[in-house]
Amino acid sequence: MEPYGEKEIRACFVNCSKGEARRISLPRDLAELPWADLDFLGWRDPGAPDRGYLVVERAGELVGVTLRTPNSVSRSFTKTTACAMCLTGHPGSGVCLLAAPKAGASGRQGNTVGAYFCADLACPLYVRGKKQSGLLRYEESLTVDERIERTLTNVYLFLDKVIAP
Repeated sequence: MEPYGEKEIRACFVNCSKGEARRISLPRDLAELPWADLDFLGWRDPGAPDRGYLVVERAGELVGVTLRTPNSVSRSFTKTTACAMCLTGHPGSGVCLLAAPKAGASGRQGNTVGAYFCADLACPLYVRGKKQSGLLRYEESLTVDERIERTLTNVYLFLDKVIAP
């Protein structure tokens, strides 16, 4: 992923208003992020830990979605220890259910799409071995490039559900 600035990131969100996008707390170290190792940019808001954000390049465009921890889900209880995007296993609360409001009228009616993500949204770094989860990684026959492709496919499928009417 190429480095993006605040303006491009704020303009790409598809499931929130422009005003909400202006109020998003972007990563403080945006310029210093390891952009070459990021297939998507994901972060949690330190001031509002129930909020997260995902930004990815898709078909030549930047697409962003807001994420939230559903209120009805206990933060101390997760049904899985593996991220649905990158398949990285995590101990304890390293995986969490995050829900994205659907884009458009459906989202304004309260409809959401949920998935289990790495709690810190650092899937690209786990896939590349640049960050460790604390559990032994499953031994796979896939190359790193193939695991990156699988992760992006899963992210795109999630985005398709968020964007679909």
